[in-house]
Amino acid sequence: MSKRSSVFPIRSFSTFPALAFAAALGAPLFIADAAHADFRVCNGTQNLVGVAIGYRAEEGWTTEGWWQVPASTCATLIEGELKSRYYYLYAEDAARGGRWTGDVNMCVAENEFKIGGVQDCFARGYQRMGFKEYDTGRQGSWMVQLSDTPATQEGQN
Repeated sequence: MSKRSSVFPIRSFSTFPALAFAAALGAPLFIADAAHADFRVCNGTQNLVGVAIGYRAEEGWTTEGWWQVPASTCATLIEGELKSRYYYLYAEDAARGGRWTGDVNMCVAENEFKIGGVQDCFARGYQRMGFKEYDTGRQGSWMVQLSDTPATQEGQN
């Protein structure tokens, strides 16, 4: 979550009571924004990246894709409070063919998809890719930063 800085220094509030009042009215908006929870992926590369996510839902394992994340932007993959501890991510660099992968095999499709189950991918007409596991520790939100340097891919709220 991004850190917000105040537009006006604290001492300005005593000088301008009207600004203090306006800031107080706007405070709930900042608090509501800070409480927003989700799973986001930020693309720190210079290329378009396609992203797929996997997770365990009430009905079982689910994989979803593709989110097209342009260079130097972020995308929300799951909106709202995270319901699982573990999430799985697979991503591909559209221009250079680079991949962010892991050891957990899950199903993906060539076009936009939502697939139930992770078994028998090929028999069901899907591809199988290795997803990287992210342990959110039951955090309400999580952010993964994709970059050209693998060591900086980890992230959290």
